[in-house]
Amino acid sequence: MSEPIDRTDTHQRDRRRGAVLGLAVGDAAGWPARVHRSRLLPGWTRRLRRELDAFAEAESVTTLPVPFALNQDPTPLRLGPGDDAEWVAWTLLRSGATRPTDRATVHAHWTAAVTDGTVPAGRIAVAAAVDNLRRGVSPPDSGRRNPHHFDDAAAIRAVGFGVLGATPAHAATLAEWDAEVTHAGDGIAAARAVAAAIAAAVTAAPPPAPAPSADAAPAGDAAPAPSADAAPVVRSGPPVAADAAPTGDAAASTLLAALADELPADRLPGRTLRRALALVDPAGTPADAVPLLDELVDRVYSYGCAAAQTVPVAAALTAVALRSGTPAIDTILAATALPSLADSAPALTGALLGAVRGAADLPPSWTDRCRILAGCCDPTLAGVDLLDIVERTTRGQ
Repeated sequence: MSEPIDRTDTHQRDRRRGAVLGLAVGDAAGWPARVHRSRLLPGWTRRLRRELDAFAEAESVTTLPVPFALNQDPTPLRLGPGDDAEWVAWTLLRSGATRPTDRATVHAHWTAAVTDGTVPAGRIAVAAAVDNLRRGVSPPDSGRRNPHHFDDAAAIRAVGFGVLGATPAHAATLAEWDAEVTHAGDGIAAARAVAAAIAAAVTAAPPPAPAPSADAAPAGDAAPAPSADAAPVVRSGPPVAADAAPTGDAAASTLLAALADELPADRLPGRTLRRALALVDPAGTPADAVPLLDELVDRVYSYGCAAAQTVPVAAALTAVALRSGTPAIDTILAATALPSLADSAPALTGALLGAVRGAADLPPSWTDRCRILAGCCDPTLAGVDLLDIVERTTRGQ
């Protein structure tokens, strides 16, 4: 049985859980999750869906086929996370237990997984890197000689290093050692940025206690002790416990500073980050920001996973959410309204917000469904609880 989320949990433990659960919720919210989870169904269901798509094209039919489970158990197609959550889980399990302290150890983990055939199904950069490693091409060349070195697969894995890192710099270094196996250039820069931002949010000091109000009890009159079972969070907004993570402008500044430090303005991800933030400056809510961010979406390339797009879009939506007080789930759902980026932008948005506000800001109706993995990319993870992985791999931090 899954351990219930402790919604009075505070400080770094709750933010670590929030980062990973936020990613899982965002992963589940995007339409690609159903496609990834349909891998658990017989192959003929996907073949027939492709044939229906071809039929619609040939016959000018506007009804689009969706993943289906004709005469099969439909469980895989229920709401739940897909590839992103499983890759973060795999990263935590692989690195959390051993706590690598050098580049060679991280690279050796990948080499061993390739040799054992235990690398989960992944994006093009991962597939190309695995092929390189099989042919004896070692890191970092396995990432450099890679046609998709710029995608965001390493940035997704970097969420795991963000919760494992002792400091933003440490998290960024771990993410870089991991990313250079499968990526280069923008792919590595984005991974470092995500890891640093998550770690900065997780390790941020709580805000100072509010100053006493004018009508506070006179000196010598003890204030009543807070009830032990009083709920310290408001689920419709950010946590408001006295020791919760910083919110609003302070939280946005901490997060965005970490991202900007790793994404300089002279590189594409950095330029896109700054443009995204400028575009959403007039937005009052994440929903308001969606049409503005649509100006950033590439409409030429056949895949929507370029790290130089998905990471800045997630950062911009997060910034709007923090300054407006918009709930995490509303921000995640806004990210899904950019369908070309829906395979990772909602997940990254959820991870960034979860790292700031903690798991308590995420609705139980979502977290209860999204904490359990399906095994669509790594069969060994089927039925595994993400929170159990976070607890086991970050124990002692």
